[in-house]
Amino acid sequence: MRNLIPSWVRVPLIFFIIFGVVEYVIDSGNKPAFVEYPAVLLFLLLVLLILIAIEAIIGALENVMLHRLDEEAKARFLAEKESSIKFTWLSNIYKKLLGQKPMEVESEIILDHNYDGIKELDNDLPPWWKYGFYISIVFGAVYLLRYHVFQGQNQYDELDTELAEAKTAIETYKKTAKDLVDANTVTLLTDASDLSAGKATFETNCVACHMADGGGGIGPNLTDDHWILGGGIKNVFHTISEGGRSGKGMIAWKAQLKPAQIAQVASYVLSLQGTTPANPKAPEGDVWVEEAASEAK
Repeated sequence: MRNLIPSWVRVPLIFFIIFGVVEYVIDSGNKPAFVEYPAVLLFLLLVLLILIAIEAIIGALENVMLHRLDEEAKARFLAEKESSIKFTWLSNIYKKLLGQKPMEVESEIILDHNYDGIKELDNDLPPWWKYGFYISIVFGAVYLLRYHVFQGQNQYDELDTELAEAKTAIETYKKTAKDLVDANTVTLLTDASDLSAGKATFETNCVACHMADGGGGIGPNLTDDHWILGGGIKNVFHTISEGGRSGKGMIAWKAQLKPAQIAQVASYVLSLQGTTPANPKAPEGDVWVEEAASEAK
């Protein structure tokens, strides 16, 4: 079987099979594995060197064995090598695409020009060149019709489409990625799990100033409709994240809490409105009315 495939075909074939297996097995994202991981490149180079070395060693062993054979065995061995399949189709295709006339018929196509003994042959253009020229004409005609007659989507249109799709994908991702929320994109959370998590954060960090029932102590009462820095989910989120009034307000919690946790505790704080605490603190600030509620009136 080895004699049926020459080494210059066998070595690249085996190498690319190993290369394909490596690329399939190793997860390297959008980059090839040998680019992402230099060790893979070194491994592939080592494999290539080993394959070449194996072919060289086998060839050397065959030469040594050939010299040890008697004349009859040598003739039989060489005959077997000669009878192996040769890749003549490649050379035949090359000759056909080249379109070169054999030397025996050059006298038929020689021109009368003579430049100091140098003569010129009237050869046709190589078939590969003519085929490429014809293909380029067909391609040009299709391109003209596609993009200039029927106004097909060009690269600028494709870029605009991809940018729009990317923007939509980002917006969708932001809706599901809670830690990307900020004061401009936050929405009131109503799920029991979010409110429960917000209550746990509130009881851990906020009861010292606002009491467990939100009635207020050092900090203001959270159960009435008065707000010092504005009510509503966006203002409450911003106040918790950035802190209260300079010098006498609460600290900024953005260093200790994730955006998702701030959204949860802000939603829980708003859920306390209208409840009756044990010792409510007097209202502070201004009455806050949601814009949607005021517009409805």
